[in-house]
Amino acid sequence: MDKPQTSTLWGGRFSESTDAFVQRFTASVQFDRRLALHDIRGSLAHAAMLARAGLLDADEHAAIVAGLEEIRREIGEDRFEWSVGLEDVHMNIEARLTARIGVAGKKLHTGRSRNDQVATDVRLYLRDAIDAIAAELTRLQRALVGLAAREAATIMPGFTHLQTAQPVTFGHHMLAWNEMLERDHGRLVDCRARLNVSPLGAAALAGTSYPIDREYTAAELGFAAPARNSLDAVSDRDFAIEFCAFAALLMTHLSRFSEELVLWTSAQFGFVNLPDRFCTGSSIMPQKKNPDVPELVRGKSGRVAGHLMSLLMLMKSQPLAYNKDNQEDKEPLFDTIDTVRDALHAFADMMPALTVNAPAMRESARRGFATATDLADYLVRKGMAFRDAHEVVGKAVAAGVASGTDLADMSLETLQGFSATIGPDVFAVLSLEGSVNARDHLGGTAPRRVALAAADALERLDARASPRDA
Repeated sequence: MDKPQTSTLWGGRFSESTDAFVQRFTASVQFDRRLALHDIRGSLAHAAMLARAGLLDADEHAAIVAGLEEIRREIGEDRFEWSVGLEDVHMNIEARLTARIGVAGKKLHTGRSRNDQVATDVRLYLRDAIDAIAAELTRLQRALVGLAAREAATIMPGFTHLQTAQPVTFGHHMLAWNEMLERDHGRLVDCRARLNVSPLGAAALAGTSYPIDREYTAAELGFAAPARNSLDAVSDRDFAIEFCAFAALLMTHLSRFSEELVLWTSAQFGFVNLPDRFCTGSSIMPQKKNPDVPELVRGKSGRVAGHLMSLLMLMKSQPLAYNKDNQEDKEPLFDTIDTVRDALHAFADMMPALTVNAPAMRESARRGFATATDLADYLVRKGMAFRDAHEVVGKAVAAGVASGTDLADMSLETLQGFSATIGPDVFAVLSLEGSVNARDHLGGTAPRRVALAAADALERLDARASPRDA
């Protein structure tokens, strides 16, 4: 058996030291050390409150502040020595503080527990991460809206079932992506608002008998309010689950974008080109230019969805209040934060540099009888019932398939063979420009509407408050 080691911060009740393997197995400092600066921030607020409440004298408070600031510098300069034997980020910092300033360091934990301490740290950390992610999300939206404005009149095939359906514009397609991200941003703002309550002062689960001021520490840390119930405050991880739910849906959207980019950059489509710096080559096939960034983002969506399920399963059977299980919340949450931030950063850099092959898009839109619905609408406007018009156009398309001729390339005489209602004015609706321009309504793909929608989207982005101000 491994030689046991002793923890000096909580071992008073124990008659033997923790087994060395168990010590490593239960430790979290390997991953929760990234909370260090937020842990120090929470401790500074807690110490200030203890001093105001008369639980620390002025000298003790000053020593704690100076000691924590020095530890912050050590961590920032990568000089801090982390110990698995001290279990977690909190005990590592507290032990170092006590070693530096003596008994005053031991008084810092008055009126709190690691349970409310870690809940506070994770909320502070996630709040900052949300602000950074929101900035990247907005940057990506600006790139999409800019592309939409630039390509408002660029015609491409619109698809259903990945089959040519109707002509749309590339700008309209980019604004569809932006609408998905707009909803994601709203969910992110909502998530931040709900997590922005302070657990500090809930202590282990029941609160504390010391005369603490939870409103003060909440305000010091920028929280909207203290959590209302001490049991819930230390055991709640809804905010982490909600963030991962946001992240899973966002990554699903980015995965859909990625799938389209992978298709569009292929030789079979050739719609767009990604800059070389976002692609890689093949070790054996010299002609290859692989869209690795979209492919990786598409792949990483799976790990984020998995993290969401991991947190849901983590919490589903826990009784109140805190349980050691909750140590397992951090790695999936941290990886989700990193993955989402990096994916957004890559897309926000990549999309403004994307170039569009308008001739290839136009040629593709000419195939597949993309204006068939326009011919049916034309017949309806001439007085024909839609179902009859649908049948007429279906027969015209069947003839076009047999002869390899698009509707727009058929002669007037040929078209009139399917319906005498068709007149010379039909070619205006059978053209690609005629098709997209006809959809000149709110939410439509007409270039004029796309330009207006892009301008409106940019105005909303310009007026957008950061999540901390929302």
